Amino acid sequence: MPDKRLAGQAAWISGGASGMGEAVAELFAQEGARVAVADIQKERGQQLAARIAKAGGEACFSYCDVTQEAQVQTSVDQAATRFGSLQILVNCAGVVHVGPLHEYSEADWDLLMGVNVKSIFFSLKHALPHLRRGRRSYVVNIGSVGSLISQGLTPAYIASKHAVLGLSRSIALDYAADGLRCNCICPGITDTPMLRYHLSTTPDPEATLAARLRRVPMGVAMYPPDIARAALYFSCEDSSGITGTSLVVDGGYLAAAEWETATPTQFMKDPR
Repeated sequence: MPDKRLAGQAAWISGGASGMGEAVAELFAQEGARVAVADIQKERGQQLAARIAKAGGEACFSYCDVTQEAQVQTSVDQAATRFGSLQILVNCAGVVHVGPLHEYSEADWDLLMGVNVKSIFFSLKHALPHLRRGRRSYVVNIGSVGSLISQGLTPAYIASKHAVLGLSRSIALDYAADGLRCNCICPGITDTPMLRYHLSTTPDPEATLAARLRRVPMGVAMYPPDIARAALYFSCEDSSGITGTSLVVDGGYLAAAEWETATPTQFMKDPR
């Protein structure tokens, strides 16, 4: 059998208790990584760590509000202490706010920017001393197709995801000399709790989702494991030589300015 790609590595994952982060944590553990899950969802995070351990992996959970620097520092340091090292940082924590910009409160804006952008600043700042101890280290930030284009009624979210991509490029430049590679994943329509919340703000969530998926050539939503596999690629030497870039995982959504999937696709007929 081939060696596990993350054997001997330790990863800290923000927003790791659900959605994309949960899928990343499970896949990384399957690939041999020791996994630290950081989230405000205490029960889900503890259950995930227990599930990974039951499957033969090693994981820990820490309650962490990623908008609070002290909590991020404590969570990162605890992970590095427990595992004896830290090579991988995956920033999955994210929130969305739906509404026109003039209706935002300052608190709405600050919370979204804090979770989606400032948290990456905090995690890199406090993980860097640990990451620098290894010959190679990896930072993966979860952006969005909204890092590259816009959409209606999510101005702060779009601004934050543009910032995530720009910040990823800057990190790649500034820390390449330390053996660190940083890349950004830009998911399209992905079936996560955040997507379901966004859809719930519309009169008919299922009709809204169906209409959006008609603009996706594959005709289907992505799933968290799709994003996890991209994160795995960026977190090992399979992606050697790649840094400061983005990987779009969107079923072809950004491939055309106009598109409507009129008939069932093979991806729709053969669900995963």
